Amino acid sequence: MSGQWQPWHTILVGLVLVVTGFVLPLLMVLGILKSTLPLNFIAYGASFAGLLLGIVGAALYAKRGRD
Repeated sequence: MSGQWQPWHTILVGLVLVVTGFVLPLLMVLGILKSTLPLNFIAYGASFAGLLLGIVGAALYAKRGRD
């Protein structure tokens, strides 16, 4: 069972993406990174994908607990 993808892996990947989606705009506001359209889309996409993966991971975790 250690070779399988666990629900907490999905939650962890989602958390990393959400944090990335938070840190990138923060660095842009502080002036460390230059705000460009592609970087803005990457930050938004990471945040959105992380949120979706976190929800899916939580649902899989809850489903696995019921089985």
